[in-house]
Amino acid sequence: MQRATIIPFQPQLPQVLPTIEGNVDYRDFRDQLVRIDQLLISSGLETQLLESDLERWMGRRKKVRARAQQTRQAHSRCALRCNIARLLLQHDYRAFATRLADSPLLQYFCGISQVDRMKIPSKSTLERYDKWWTESEVRQVIHQLLTLGATTPEKVHLVEPVNLESAFLDTTCLAAHIHYPVDWVLLRDATRTLMKAVQLIREQGLKHRMEQPESFLTRINTLCIKMTHAWNKADSQRQRKKTLRQMDRLVGTVRQHAKRYRELLDQCWEQTDWTRPQAEQMLRRMDQVLEQLPKARQQARQRILQGEPVANAEKILSLYEPDVHVIVRRKAGAEVEFGNTLLMAENPQGLILDWELFRQSAPADSALLPRTVGRMERAYGRKIKALAADRGFDSQTNQLGMADEKIYNGVCPRNPKELRRRNGSWKFKRLQRRRSQTEGRIAIVKNAFGAGSMRSKGFAHRELTVTWTVLVHNLWVLVRLQRRAAEEAQRKAA
Repeated sequence: MQRATIIPFQPQLPQVLPTIEGNVDYRDFRDQLVRIDQLLISSGLETQLLESDLERWMGRRKKVRARAQQTRQAHSRCALRCNIARLLLQHDYRAFATRLADSPLLQYFCGISQVDRMKIPSKSTLERYDKWWTESEVRQVIHQLLTLGATTPEKVHLVEPVNLESAFLDTTCLAAHIHYPVDWVLLRDATRTLMKAVQLIREQGLKHRMEQPESFLTRINTLCIKMTHAWNKADSQRQRKKTLRQMDRLVGTVRQHAKRYRELLDQCWEQTDWTRPQAEQMLRRMDQVLEQLPKARQQARQRILQGEPVANAEKILSLYEPDVHVIVRRKAGAEVEFGNTLLMAENPQGLILDWELFRQSAPADSALLPRTVGRMERAYGRKIKALAADRGFDSQTNQLGMADEKIYNGVCPRNPKELRRRNGSWKFKRLQRRRSQTEGRIAIVKNAFGAGSMRSKGFAHRELTVTWTVLVHNLWVLVRLQRRAAEEAQRKAA
């Protein structure tokens, strides 16, 4: 593999940013982007990501010309900055593409501002930028950024070093972008996906004897409306069972038609305008639903016709998101959530030190504490000196483990008597008081940076989006720490 060496290049001469008066919000946002730009350069974060992308890109090529490498470097730099700005603004690809074309400030930050003309990335390009680096590469630069802030804080323009020796832990549910998982609605989803796929195949000239696909969509929608209003009738149970049997028969017919068209496309794809990869994409789309449809039909029959509950581990919550689980948290407004468990650990300054999104059902919180401590110590090369968390993380094993490792135990005890005894310690009370703010930190990540409402499909993409969100959040916190230190210095100077 060729060694990745960045070729120095002169950025295009940007347009002069307009002077905006009387708008403090714009001034704050402009200052924020300028400080993030300085952080990316002074910390070496941008350089490291460019080098990792170049190494992977050059490894796939036998010979690389200097001009092609410079073009790749420019794309990588633009990808990094577009990802940061888009997550900072909580825009989807289409909205950010429009905003970027209309904002001289964002064009300047993303490095695409030019005097004569500007080439703005499209929504499809922004989607590719989102997956430009792997999750492990982004995670690594976050660890190095925080380590740099702890060892040489002046390089990231901080007065005090980043604290890597204290951590506050908590877990939350990262909800998946799916509708509420109702059994019979899965049958509608399957019908819609399969019939739309059949319709696309028929438009390519491959046809088999059947009714128009649109008629199946109309019939399943009619039955869904009928099922929805069955609750208002006196014999609601009988009406629901009758309607479900009609839906089940219709879905069985849809399944047979879809299987025939799937085989027809697989055998005769050369007669269409599609390439083989495009045909395989359609086949995968249909297979994803066809493989789960028998189990989804059985699940609806078991719950509605037989009146038997379905175990959470065996439920199909979505035909399109297999790695989604039922998470029972019994919290106000969300007693049951559907998604994946997210563990987060922050330091006293509000920077996120560690995070983990679980593909499978997460273990108990108490089982997560030792692995989190080990992961943080390996990532930062420092020993954790104090830990604080809610009582869900407390266990006798964790108490003994922290005592052996000489880590101060700020975890809230499960035993009320032990809690009263521990409240006599000023250090324990201070850690617990600070720990209560971790829930607010999680809310900031989920609501202010869009992690709680992300539309990423597939677990791997959701995990990558969470890691990008952590990076943008930590840059945002570092900028706030810089600004706070500058304001304090001005106040002392006055």
